Amino acid sequence: MNNVIKLSEARVGQRGVITEVGTHCHHQAEDVELERRLLELGFVEGAQVELIHEGLFGRDPIAIKVDDMRVALRRREAASLTVDFGADAAAEAAE
Repeated sequence: MNNVIKLSEARVGQRGVITEVGTHCHHQAEDVELERRLLELGFVEGAQVELIHEGLFGRDPIAIKVDDMRVALRRREAASLTVDFGADAAAEAAE
């Protein structure tokens, strides 16, 4: 079962590990700026994330717990993050 999806597609309560930040398509300046901003906020590969809240209209924006911080993002920004939601469950089962 493939549990690797974009963070923008996640549902409240899902927890996982970031596997990729950005689109790796650096032809657009705004893509580079968004990736830099996400990295500065702590969205790095290997970070634990949990979707903790969704906005009322269109489920946007979303609140995400990143390690020990809480960050709000728009879903279009969260689409730049790829998360493995199966990795967290496998790590908890191993403990």
